[in-house]
Amino acid sequence: MGNATKVMLVTGASRGIGAEVAMLASKRGFAVGVNYVRDEKAARDVVGRVEHGGGRAIALQADVADQAQVERMFASLDASLGTIDALVNNAGLLDVVAIDDVSEERLLKSYRANVFGMAYCAREAVRRMSTTRGGRGGTIVNLSSAASRLGVLGAAYAGTKGATDAFTLALANEVAAQGIRVTAVRPGLIDTTIHAASGGVDNMRERAKTAVPMRRPGSAAEVAEAIVWLASEQASYVHGTILDVSGGR
Repeated sequence: MGNATKVMLVTGASRGIGAEVAMLASKRGFAVGVNYVRDEKAARDVVGRVEHGGGRAIALQADVADQAQVERMFASLDASLGTIDALVNNAGLLDVVAIDDVSEERLLKSYRANVFGMAYCAREAVRRMSTTRGGRGGTIVNLSSAASRLGVLGAAYAGTKGATDAFTLALANEVAAQGIRVTAVRPGLIDTTIHAASGGVDNMRERAKTAVPMRRPGSAAEVAEAIVWLASEQASYVHGTILDVSGGR
């Protein structure tokens, strides 16, 4: 592949969509920061697979819901790979709970993981990317969910993804003149462990046969293709857009 010329940070990259993004981005010329919270072994496995393919990657432990850890992670990325060019805000928590059963603790945990974490990471990325601050520009791709427009998976979770949509559009307006493109992807039913945990793999695949026009769930690799394209120069005039990757749902 040769020396990577751009640096991407993927949060929540030890499994699922994040891992697929990290590996695909490496093949497309990015050096990749593989963020994880707890599963160091899985993150290092992703790093190993990237390196086996001739790419460059590092594992970065941080809970994105903690701004001090986010700041430390970005400093480590700076020191190890260089200044960030692309941020993929993939880390998140899928906690499906009825609103009359949700506790303050669970609500705060969801919003911290899905909204605060996205904002902390975007803030650090913009500080480095902004051309008005001496940066060279860049791109941010946020992971939303079809739940934000379908009203499924519970009000608490869907609300965090509605916030992701609004944050994406507002941030796009805010930083466009600073050389930074901002987009989001809204996956639908995707065959990953996070969706399986919310109802079982077999149940999800059965639901997809009737709920999804394409009659099947999507794969993490299919979502990764959309994300890496949005982060690439091929999408250079795509900005302030939320792309549905949901099989027509």
